[in-house]
Amino acid sequence: MTVNIEYETEIELKLDYNKIINDVVEKAADYEKCPYEIEVNVVLTDNAAIHEVNKEYRQVDSPTDVLSFPMIEYAAPADFESLEEDMEEYPEDYFNPDTGELILGDIMISVEKVMEQADKYGHSEERELAFLTAHSMMHLFGYDHMEEEEAKIMEAKQSEVLELLGITR
Repeated sequence: MTVNIEYETEIELKLDYNKIINDVVEKAADYEKCPYEIEVNVVLTDNAAIHEVNKEYRQVDSPTDVLSFPMIEYAAPADFESLEEDMEEYPEDYFNPDTGELILGDIMISVEKVMEQADKYGHSEERELAFLTAHSMMHLFGYDHMEEEEAKIMEAKQSEVLELLGITR
């Protein structure tokens, strides 16, 4: 498993963000029974930078807490079996040629939002960062929350990943 983390802001999170992110990525992959070694790229940034990306890619003119950029289109969330034929035929579309790892996608998290939301919801910054990472990992596995039933499934999975790690409110 490779988790590339870039810290692109001067605003300092006073916690072991590398360990938190790596633990959540690994636990989410295990939870979803991903049969491959994976690669995920994570950018920790500030509200100004995530605002620009949110505006460009989602046409939403405000900062957000997390953005997810999945590299895989699943027939159904975390349905790796349906991808296998396509993966064999076009491995360069799915796997890093240097490591052989499945490239799940990119995550962008605002450290300012981590701090703000931890305070707002009355829990630790560790828990907020872990939650946002788990949320984004579910997007990278093809889950969404646009409809109520989808949201319930995704929220339950995020919570279960955090519970397995012992990260609670």
